[in-house]
Amino acid sequence: NMLVSKLKQFTNKSVQLQAISKLSTISPYNTLKLAPSDKILGLNEEFKSDKSSFKINLTVGAYRDDNGRPVVLNSIRQAEKLIYDKKLDHEYAGIAGINEFIQHSLKFVYGNQSPELISNKIAAVQTLSGTGACRLAAEFLNHLGVKEIYLPDPTWSNHINIFKEANVTPKHYIYYDKNINNFNFNKLRENIAILPKNSWILLHACAHNPTGYDPTPEQWKILSNDILKYEHRVFFDSAYQGFASGDPEIDAYSVRLFVNDGHNIILAQSFAKNFGLYGERVGTLSVVTSNSNETDIVNSQLKRLARAIYSNPPLYGARLVIEILSNNQLYEQWRLECKQMANRIIKMRALLKSNLTKFGTTRDWSHI
Repeated sequence: NMLVSKLKQFTNKSVQLQAISKLSTISPYNTLKLAPSDKILGLNEEFKSDKSSFKINLTVGAYRDDNGRPVVLNSIRQAEKLIYDKKLDHEYAGIAGINEFIQHSLKFVYGNQSPELISNKIAAVQTLSGTGACRLAAEFLNHLGVKEIYLPDPTWSNHINIFKEANVTPKHYIYYDKNINNFNFNKLRENIAILPKNSWILLHACAHNPTGYDPTPEQWKILSNDILKYEHRVFFDSAYQGFASGDPEIDAYSVRLFVNDGHNIILAQSFAKNFGLYGERVGTLSVVTSNSNETDIVNSQLKRLARAIYSNPPLYGARLVIEILSNNQLYEQWRLECKQMANRIIKMRALLKSNLTKFGTTRDWSHI
C-alpha cells in the first residue's frame, strides 16, 4: 500500500511538472499579429520578387540611370578616395556626431552668413538621415509636451508612423486638391487660420512628397506671415535640397525666409537623395533658438534623447559630405551632378506627359 501511495504521489507530481512545463513554453509573443507591409518599401520588395522582364520600379524615391541601376556620383567616388588615403580610425563619433559635418550641414541649408549660425542660435546634432532626424524631433516635441502636429494632406507616409510612435498625434491640413490636381493654397491658409494657437505645423522645405508641388516664393512669404500671425510653430522637413530645382540655394529659400522672419523652426535634413547616400544614413536635426544659452540647453536635450535611441551616429557617410562641402572643386562638381539629376527628372516628367498625350489619354496630365 505504501508503494502504491508513493507511486501515486510521484505520478501526480510528474503531471504537475508537465503542466508547468507546458505553461512555461508558451511564447510571450503569441498574441502578436503580422504587421502590415510598409506602403513604399513593401512595393519595392514585390518589385524585386517579380520575374517579369518588363517591370519598372516607380516605388522608392531613389535615383536610377536609364537602365534602372543605382547611381554613385563621381564627386562621391573622389571623396571616397580622399577618405581612404587619410587612413582614419573608426572610433565613436560622439553622441552629437561629427562637429565638422554638423557645421557644414548647417551652412549648407541656413547659408554661410546666417546671423543665427554666427551668433550660436542654432542647436544641432547629426542623425540617421532624415527619418532619424524626424524621429528625434518627434521625441523632442513629446518632451516639450506637444500632443499633436499638423501634416500636409497628403504627406510622406512615414511621417504618420514616426509621430504616432513618439506619442505625438498626427493631424492634417489641406494641401493638395485632387479635384483640380493642384496645390490648394487658399484652403491651406484657411486651415492654418482655424488651428489652435501655438500649433506645430510640418512643412516640406522643397519638392513636396508625394505631389511635387511647392508654394511659390510669394506664397511662402504669405504663409510665413500667416503662421506668425496665428502664433504657430514650424517643423521643416528638408529631404531634397538641390534635388528639386537643381540649385541648393533656391531649394533652401523657404527655410531661410522663415528663419529671417523670426520663426524658431525645427529642421530635419537628409543627404540621401541629393548626395546619393541612401544607405549611409546621413542627416542633421537642428533647432533655431533665441540665444546661445538656449542653444546649449537644447543641444543637451537632443543629446540626451539621441543617447537613449541610437547612442551615436555612423561616420562614413558624414565624412563623405564633409569632403564635398569643404572642398570647392568637389562642391562645384557635386552641384553640376545634382543639377544634371534634377534636370533629367524634369525632362522625364515632361516626356511622360508627352507620351501619355501621344497615346490618346483623355485626362489632363499637365500637373506632372
